[in-house]
Amino acid sequence: MPICPVCNGLREVFLLCTNCGEPMMEAGRLLDFYENYSPYMEIDLVKMEDGYMETNSEQICPHLFYCSKCHNDEVIFIKE
Repeated sequence: MPICPVCNGLREVFLLCTNCGEPMMEAGRLLDFYENYSPYMEIDLVKMEDGYMETNSEQICPHLFYCSKCHNDEVIFIKE
């Protein structure tokens, strides 16, 4: 069973905002923002309905990154 290195604290991701160049903050798995109970649901089931075709088949974990300066947000795909 593959695991996400960012979700499990094995790796940190440092990104600069594409709009202003400031460091972006990692806000967590994108799957956790879908509905009230999505953080408690089976990850593979949520990935089947997340709107990204490759997340389940290619074992990719989408994470949300946020810029506090210009309020830009980006989804970054992390290989599990």
